[in-house]
Parts: sequence; structure tokens; C-alpha cells
Amino acid sequence: MVGCAVNRPAQTDFSTALPVLKSEAQKSDTLASFPPGYFALTMATGIVSLAVDYHGWKTIARVFLALNIVAYLTLWALTLIRFIRYPARLIHDLTHHFHSAAFLTIVAGTCVLGCQFAILTPWISVAKALWFAGTAFWIVLSYTFFAVITMRNPKPPLEAGINGVWLLAVVATESVSALGIVVAPFFVRTELALFFSLTVCLVGAMFYLFFITLILYRWMFFPIRPEKMTPDYWINMGATAIATLSGALLLSATARWNLLQNLTPFLMGFTLAFWAMATWWIPVLLLVGLWRHGIHRVPLSYSPDYWSLVFPLGMYSAATFLLVKITGLTFLNSLAAIFAYAALIAWSIVFLGMIRNLARKLWRMGLFSKSPRTLTTAERMGGL
Repeated sequence: MVGCAVNRPAQTDFSTALPVLKSEAQKSDTLASFPPGYFALTMATGIVSLAVDYHGWKTIARVFLALNIVAYLTLWALTLIRFIRYPARLIHDLTHHFHSAAFLTIVAGTCVLGCQFAILTPWISVAKALWFAGTAFWIVLSYTFFAVITMRNPKPPLEAGINGVWLLAVVATESVSALGIVVAPFFVRTELALFFSLTVCLVGAMFYLFFITLILYRWMFFPIRPEKMTPDYWINMGATAIATLSGALLLSATARWNLLQNLTPFLMGFTLAFWAMATWWIPVLLLVGLWRHGIHRVPLSYSPDYWSLVFPLGMYSAATFLLVKITGLTFLNSLAAIFAYAALIAWSIVFLGMIRNLARKLWRMGLFSKSPRTLTTAERMGGL
């Protein structure tokens, strides 16, 4: 379980914000404009860890678990410091029509980390605690997101107001379902945990149908500039892949609850349908990338958005692996392995880009020189 980090084209425009926002903008630093969707880093790291573990690369999986624990704690520390130092900026993002959905990466990142603990370690109590935390975050952040896009005025036009980040509502919902299924056997009321996970899985599927309809309508009937086709549109595929994962996990739990046994034909069709849609999206998104970078020469440079490309690759590998286990379609094993390699390579490239970008920002801040210099406003507002 999809960066997704987000494109933030309007991050420095505070003309419609509260007066205190303008005051904070004048003294802002990188932390003030820290992207709320950076928890996509934990989503991507966690799912790559599980994908490689499924293919027997145990050492790499555990290294990624350690990295993800550090990343998760660091991101929470930065978020809490940002809330203390720049509360109005954080609340502005949380209640912003464009940025609110990015906070749902907190839900998915928490649940993916919980899956790592449940699958890679004996610390099931930690996984259960992360499920409760992820569920609480999901309730608060998902209803906040829907309240913002429904009641906040003025609303942007469709072509400016929606992008792939909105599908984090699907990813977050399905991540709660997936971790719930994994930890359900360790509760006294297993059926209750499975019932909750089943209903949440179906809610996530409905969210996908709603949002992908709007996204495709925006793609097909409004002009799109190449620079706007950001990597977060890979969540189009990642959302269907995680729905496939949840469906496969439900099918694996049929022996634990009679209702799931009765729903087996439905769940099998549901899972295969979402896997087919995820597979269909891959060539489309590759063509979009070719159009963006190959034809229109949009530069390839590090952005937090690229974690939302890594996550779907890892999720597709993990979902395909579990689908093979449930259906016996062993000819798909090679496909799962290919995408595990692709996700690992993509993660490495994006991680190196992040480190290089961070080093350059520290250099500009003067931390590696004897004479620190003052950052320009543009540099301070650039985020990580």
C-alpha cells in the first residue's frame, strides 16, 4: 500500500488566505511550505519492502522496514514542528480545495507501515496499534477532505481543481481495509474486524468510480499542459492496485468468516476487475510520460510527486503476487517479479534525487560553507 506527494502550483499564493497567513509567509522557511503529502515516502518505502519480501529478498525488505520507521517518525516530527511554528499555514493546507487530499498520505503511510510490522516482524501489537491510528486518521482526514471540497467556497473550475491526488481518498480507504484484514486474526472478534475491513474496501471501490470519472472527464474534454500531467496521476493505477490487494486479502480470509465464503464469487470478480483496470492503466501512463518528457521536453528533476509513481509500481507487484496465490494464475508470477524490480529501481532513483535535492538546499542555506547566506523568497518557498 500510493506519494503520494503532490504538485503544489499554488502553494505560494496566499491572496485568499487569512491575514495571519500573509504574516507567516513573510517569515516562512522550507518547513513552513513542507508538502503535506510527503508521507507518500513511507507509502512507497513500505510497499516496496513488502513487494521484495514476497519474492524472497528478505534482507532488503528488513532494511526498508528500518528506513521506513525512521522516515515515518521524521515526517511526524516535521509535521508537528510545522504545526507548532506555522499553525495557520498547516490549517490552510488542510482546508484547501487542492491540498487537502494530500494529508490522506498520513493514513496510507501509517497502514502500510502497519502491514510491514505484521508481515515482517513478530510485533503484531504494533501493527494493531497502527491500524487503530490509521483508522482514526482516516475518519478525521477523509471527512475533512470531503467537507472541504463540498462546502468550501469559492470552488475552482474542474480543470484546475482535480488531479490524481484526489484518488488518495481511495488509497487511504483501501489501506485501512488491507491492514485490518491482516491483523483481524489477532482480535478476539475476528468477524467484526473483517466486517469493518470488507465495508471499507467496498467504500474505497465506490470512491474510485466517482473520482476516476471526473479525472477522465477532465483529461478528455479540457486542455492539459504537459507540466500539469504530474507523476501523481500514477495514483490512477495505484488506487486500482491497492483495491486488488484488499480483494485478494479478503479472499485469503474466507476460511475465517462464513460471509466471506458466500461472497467468494463476487470478491473474485471484484478483484480481477480492479487488477485488469490497473494493468490497463500502465501503458496509458507510460504514454503520458513519453508525451510529457519526450515530446514536450518537460525536464526530469526531483519532486516529491515522484513518490506517487513509486508506490503504484510496488503495489501492482504485491497485488499481482497475492492474486496469483488466490487464483493459481502462476503465469503472472513473472509480471509480479518484473514490477518488484521496477519499483526497487524507481525507489532508488527517487531516493537519490531526494538526497541530492536536500544536499543542494543545505548548501544554499550555507550549512556547508563558512559564510552562510540568506535564502531568497523563492528558495525558501520551494519545499523539499
